Amino acid sequence: MKRLILFSFCTALILACAPKGPRPVNPSATAEARQLLSFLYSISGQYTLSGQHNFASDLARYDDEVYEMTGKRPIVWGSDFSFNDIGEGFERYQHAGPLTITVPFDRPCVHTGLTVEQGRQNIVNEAIVQARMGRIITLMWHCCDPRISGGGNDCNGSGVWTMDQGPSDEEWEELCTDGSALNLAWKKEMDSVIPYLAQLQEAGVPVLWRPYHEMNGAWFWWGNKPGENGFKRLWVMTYRYFTEKGLNNLLWVWDANAPRVKENDDALPYELFYPGNDYVDVLAADIYGWDYKQSHHDELVALGGGKPIAMGELGQLPRTVDTFGQQPSWTWFMVWGYFIGGHRGAEDHLNLVRSIYDSPRILTLDEIVCEVGRWRVRDSR
Repeated sequence: MKRLILFSFCTALILACAPKGPRPVNPSATAEARQLLSFLYSISGQYTLSGQHNFASDLARYDDEVYEMTGKRPIVWGSDFSFNDIGEGFERYQHAGPLTITVPFDRPCVHTGLTVEQGRQNIVNEAIVQARMGRIITLMWHCCDPRISGGGNDCNGSGVWTMDQGPSDEEWEELCTDGSALNLAWKKEMDSVIPYLAQLQEAGVPVLWRPYHEMNGAWFWWGNKPGENGFKRLWVMTYRYFTEKGLNNLLWVWDANAPRVKENDDALPYELFYPGNDYVDVLAADIYGWDYKQSHHDELVALGGGKPIAMGELGQLPRTVDTFGQQPSWTWFMVWGYFIGGHRGAEDHLNLVRSIYDSPRILTLDEIVCEVGRWRVRDSR
């Protein structure tokens, strides 16, 4: 039989009983963040939490699809602070769910009329609701290149997916130099999301925070900068800036792409971009195209030296649930939006999703109940 997870999101009681166990990299982390990290350590090697990404323009759609297919809800609820896609051809970037346009592949692809501020507030409001239901919240950010946005959140999708037009070495140095014009534009952009994360902190909601995902690929403006003076500097700079602003509810999730050799779409080895264990709580990989090599799992385990690892984004779920037994340290997975539907109407895909959600290794929301002051796992018998 499957296990029941006993979880308390009763903020006052959690604060009254300071949790013991592994410490987040932020020494001022909230009790809720500490409790969540301890929970991830406790399940590592035994269970994997189910998760689902939802876009700002329809924050429950893909959760509802999971429920329609399986009769269960995932534990991890994810969304994206994203950007306002302006200019012509915005539909080319619909797959990533920009804040101000309709859900990917809805037709017609149109602007919703929401502002960036309204979209982000909707995400925060929904995250609080989901957290009160026992969900674990993960948030990310497709942020604009500050060279292009000037520190704002308005840019064409090519201002996020810069490909071979990313910052030069000289521009990167300026970005990472405190007080420079480009650095001030970057700070302005960072300041635009800090109040929303602060609202979650005030509500007692810890966040699995995974900025700058897939940095070992060449497609985003923050990517393809290996070495000590590359991406590592940006990560550490961001960590310090956010913690200095008093954001203590964040667990810092460093989320690379699964390494691959693919023409015009390489993802370089993890270690070239890893900022070090002093700045990372959880290591994660994004996996698409059924690329479930054992090395993607094992190399993350080794790099983190025992820190939890996760599947930050999935396209296709593993072809068999046995993958989770062969790669036992994944603490959660999160399917990227519309991928959960697979080939609509295909019986084999439906059966796969059901088999994973029914697996004893995979934990779902129906197995969470509230207990005073802590998370733990018990035998349901």
